[in-house]
Amino acid sequence: MNPGRLARLGSVAMLAALVAGCANDAPQDTWQPAGENAQKIHDLQWPVFLVAGLVGVAVFGVLFYALWRYRDTGQPIPKQIHGRPKLEIGLTILPAVILIFVAVPTVGTLIDLADTDDTDCIINVTGQQWWWEIDYPVQDGCGGISEPIITSGQMVIEVGTNVIVRGTSRDVIHSWWIPRLNGKRDMVPGRVHTNRLQAEAPGIYAGQCTEFCGLSHANMRMEVIAMEHDDFEAWKANQLEAYAAPEPESLAAEGESTFISQCARCHQVNGLENSDGELIIARPDLNVWSGAAPNLTKLMTRNTFAGASFDLLSDVCRPLVWEAPSDLVGERYNEGVSADCLNEVDLREWLRNPPAKKPMYTDPTKLEATNGLPRGMPFLALSEDQIDQLIAYLLERK
Repeated sequence: MNPGRLARLGSVAMLAALVAGCANDAPQDTWQPAGENAQKIHDLQWPVFLVAGLVGVAVFGVLFYALWRYRDTGQPIPKQIHGRPKLEIGLTILPAVILIFVAVPTVGTLIDLADTDDTDCIINVTGQQWWWEIDYPVQDGCGGISEPIITSGQMVIEVGTNVIVRGTSRDVIHSWWIPRLNGKRDMVPGRVHTNRLQAEAPGIYAGQCTEFCGLSHANMRMEVIAMEHDDFEAWKANQLEAYAAPEPESLAAEGESTFISQCARCHQVNGLENSDGELIIARPDLNVWSGAAPNLTKLMTRNTFAGASFDLLSDVCRPLVWEAPSDLVGERYNEGVSADCLNEVDLREWLRNPPAKKPMYTDPTKLEATNGLPRGMPFLALSEDQIDQLIAYLLERK
């Protein structure tokens, strides 16, 4: 191939690779830190990428020069030599010096990132196929929490608060990563790993499970919502409000009955009672392999569902929250999801046939390895009337 053409093709390939990394909408961009820990990573990666880039340019430059300068044009084979000790020693010392230059600040940054002594808010995170459970235990931290708060998919924190995430897993290894707030942390069954989070400004910070965990790994997402103190206090108060039953003989009341018969064996709604006035306690440990299912007590205070795979907000309303000015993020998030803003299409499709919406291991003929228990939400064969009832009921869960 003509050397000039080869050089042009190489340039085009490098430019294409560079352009592929550019995006206007990049919610998981590590180059836009929004917290103290993420800033430390950012401060480290700039010089590391710079050094790696310079080394890469030098290596490829020498390589392409050698390919062009000593290309085969029919000339005699040049004289062969058997090593140049000075050059070899130099090419051994130089990489070692470069690695030391990279290693020292890297180790220092890792030590800093592992420090959680200054945290004053504890949040437990548990991964399972394919969603995250988020649990706020009773504590003096987080501004004081008098009763446990359990939610899923979206973690809410106060701006400026140093949060310690204590993470584990119920089934396989998962990995918690909110790029704009900190690096990734593996969540391993039987172990508790910690991750420090702190957001400098209100906003919604997207994340992703970064350890392959099965069929719907790519759909296992999460967000951290950072809000000002008053908004965070309002969010906590709302999460702890007592259960309010639907109006008798309403569509939502019919939905409550449908929920009890079809959903309550796995999904907890705090305060929900049966016809005898007894509290209903979900038993996902008897019905799904991971032993857990999302708590739906305040479903409509979140704006995603099914492991944060789908939006509860419609395309029209979503930008009002996700792109809100920083001083309005908490207020708009706390408004929850209304009937006018509900993404009813995706929610209906999910209730109609969950495994068709999100790949999961739920085929009853292929569950020998899990003793007949599904991994994910199974097909419930709900009628359209039952779906109408459930949507009416769930809309009041906020």
